[in-house]
Amino acid sequence: MKLDSNNHSVFSMYYHLVLVVRYRRKVIDDTISDYAKDKFVTLSERYNITLVEWNHDMDHIHILFKAQPNSELSKFINAYKSASSRLIKKDFPHVRKKLWKEMFWSRSFCLLTTGGSPIEVVKKYIENQGAK
Repeated sequence: MKLDSNNHSVFSMYYHLVLVVRYRRKVIDDTISDYAKDKFVTLSERYNITLVEWNHDMDHIHILFKAQPNSELSKFINAYKSASSRLIKKDFPHVRKKLWKEMFWSRSFCLLTTGGSPIEVVKKYIENQGAK
């Protein structure tokens, strides 16, 4: 496994984020997805976050990214949702016909940690540490 590092730590922190369009409206096409992806990459640099993989359906997006221990994930996600929502509705006016309020994204999101080992394997490893 390849680990990332900074001055004081070594880490591997990958996350799977799913963002859903408000009311599950089917408004995401390739152009909007690419636009939202560019905004993600631009903003993520300020939070020590790196995009690994991106894909979309018409009403949601899947993002795989890696972070550092000092990344403030909830602040980043809220900043991204707010900025991208405002910019998408400004630059793609046709979206407003399906989403009449200011928000583009649903208020909630799904954030999952990912890693090389299943939780049960990590639990077993930790259980087996120390003197017996």
